[in-house]
Amino acid sequence: MRVLAAMSGGVDSAVAAARAVAAGHEVTGVHLALARNPQTYRTGARGCCTQEDSRDARRAADVIGIPFYVWDMADRFHSDVVDDFVAEYAAGRTPNPCLRCNEKIKFAAVLDRAVALGFDAVVTGHHARLGADGLLRRSVDAAKDQSYVLAVLTREQLDRSMFPLGDSTKAQVREEAARRGLAVADKPDSHDICFIADGDTRGFLAQRLGQAPGDVVDATTGAVVGSHTGAYAYTVGQRRGLHLDRPAPDGRPRYVLSITPKTNTVTVGPAEALEVARVRAERPVWTGGPRPEAPVECEVQLRAHGDVVPATVTLDGDTFQAELRRPVRGVAAGQAVVAYRPDPAGDIVLGSATIAG
Repeated sequence: MRVLAAMSGGVDSAVAAARAVAAGHEVTGVHLALARNPQTYRTGARGCCTQEDSRDARRAADVIGIPFYVWDMADRFHSDVVDDFVAEYAAGRTPNPCLRCNEKIKFAAVLDRAVALGFDAVVTGHHARLGADGLLRRSVDAAKDQSYVLAVLTREQLDRSMFPLGDSTKAQVREEAARRGLAVADKPDSHDICFIADGDTRGFLAQRLGQAPGDVVDATTGAVVGSHTGAYAYTVGQRRGLHLDRPAPDGRPRYVLSITPKTNTVTVGPAEALEVARVRAERPVWTGGPRPEAPVECEVQLRAHGDVVPATVTLDGDTFQAELRRPVRGVAAGQAVVAYRPDPAGDIVLGSATIAG
C-alpha cells in the first residue's frame, strides 16, 4: 500500500514510519506546519510542533530512507483547534485540544488530502491498536494508551488508519529507535499544549478573551466568597488558585463545581458536591459495531488518563447517556466520554461523545 506517515518529530512517529517501511509499504513522510508564526512556538522539547520537531522529523525520514514533505496547515489548525479551544473555555467548558487535533487535522484534513493524492492510509505513532477485525483497542502500554483521544474517529477514518506501535511499550519503541540509528530515540515526550508557548493557559486565554471580573459563589450558602478576572480560567474540580476571601464554615477545602458564563459566575463547594452518577453527552461516534438499539453494559473513561468506571450506556438520537455504577468527581463539560468493552485481546473502543454542560 501507499501510506502517508505523519511525522511529528518525536520517537513514536519515527518508529511508526520505519515499521511501515519494514512491513513492505511504500511510505512518504509528512510533517505538519501548524503555526502561522513559527517564532511564537516554543523551542526545546516541552511540546509538539516546534521548529526543532520539523528538523528532527526530516532527519528521521532521511535515516529511514523515505521521501519527506512539510504541509502547511496553519490556518486550518488555527480555526479548528486554537479558535475552538478559546471558544470552549469562553462557553464554560474544558476542551481537549489534542483530541480536537486528531479529529479535525490528522484524521480529517490530512487524511482527506492523502486520499486525494492517491495514498491508501495514514500511519501515525499513536499508542493504540487496530485489530484484524478493524476495531480500535487500547495499547498494551496502559500508561501510554491514546485510544481515548482517538475515539472520535469515524469508521471510515479508522479503515484508512495504521497504528503500528499498539503492541509495544514505550520502552520497546525507544530501544528500537536506538537500534535503527534514529537520533530521537531519547527525545522526551511532549506533554504541554503546543500552541501555548510558555505553558500559561490562563494568560493565553486572558490575551484573547480579555479581563471579565465576576463573583465566586459558595454553593452551600449562596454567599460571594471571592472574585475572579475571568471565569474561563477555571475548570470543574479545580481546587488550587481560587483565591477565596472567606474560608468555608467547616474549614474544608472547596472546589469549582460549575462555571456559568451567562452570569460570569464560578460556583465552589465541597468535594462530595462534585460527584455525578449520570453523564449526558452529545455528538456520539460509535465504531465498535452496529449502533446499539438497547442499553449497553460497558466501561467508560471520562478524561484522558482518567479512571475507568462500569456503566450502562444508552444512545438516543444525538444523545449519549451513561449511568455510572459508582459516582465520580470532576466530570467537566467539553471533555470526551469514551465507552470500552473489556476483551481478552484488549479493551475495545465502542464509541465516544462530548460531555454536555
